[in-house]
Amino acid sequence: MPHSFFWHELMTSDTKAAEKFYRDVVGWTAQDSGVPGTQYTIFNAADQGVAGMMAITADMAEHGARPGWLGYIATDDVDQAVARISKEGGKTFMGPHEVPGVIRFAMMADPQGAPFYVAKGLTPNPPPPLAMGTPGTVGWNELMAADGPAAFAFYEKLFGWTKADAIDMGAMGVYQLFSAGGPPIGAMMTKPPQVPAPFWGFYFNVPAIDAGVARITAGGGKILNGPMEVPGGQWVVQAMDPQGAAFNLVAPKR
Repeated sequence: MPHSFFWHELMTSDTKAAEKFYRDVVGWTAQDSGVPGTQYTIFNAADQGVAGMMAITADMAEHGARPGWLGYIATDDVDQAVARISKEGGKTFMGPHEVPGVIRFAMMADPQGAPFYVAKGLTPNPPPPLAMGTPGTVGWNELMAADGPAAFAFYEKLFGWTKADAIDMGAMGVYQLFSAGGPPIGAMMTKPPQVPAPFWGFYFNVPAIDAGVARITAGGGKILNGPMEVPGGQWVVQAMDPQGAAFNLVAPKR
């Protein structure tokens, strides 16, 4: 069974300010994880955890950590996944680590440098995923790669992802949708020259895009691109939060 994204996490320089911003913009509620000795915030949609947040420590900042969102890709065996990623030219940033009874994970990067986590949830009887399109959930996972086709070959080999539709964007290149055993969950493409480094970006579902834009600017965020309509009739906007983490919104209407 192909492996999919199942969790998304914000690393930020100001957790209190970021919590308020995303509560207002995405509509999440927030709570402490309750894990002893760990300061970790859970963001909830429809009374279910969908994302997390942690502070960038001084040591992390010293080693180059900056505010940003990362995705967790499910795997059956984290240690084996780390070994396979390393064999295929990826890099280990951290781990494997384990929060007993909760999760085992490792922070990795693909051969082109885009970071992500591999992880296995350890919670018994976790709730089923919320329906696609539920406000507050992640509606799309997008990789800006140094080499789109090479990146797809890497993830296909590691996680069993398959190609879905490919959208020819002219001079910008091909936007390759991918699936993880069901409907498409994201896309990859070769990044434009002005994007400095490969990265994964994530789109949070909201009811309407213009209202989302208004909440972003009211909260001190910055609009980077859009709003714009995308194939399938949805609307997206690409933005940056007040601490400098890039994120996106997607909505079924303007």
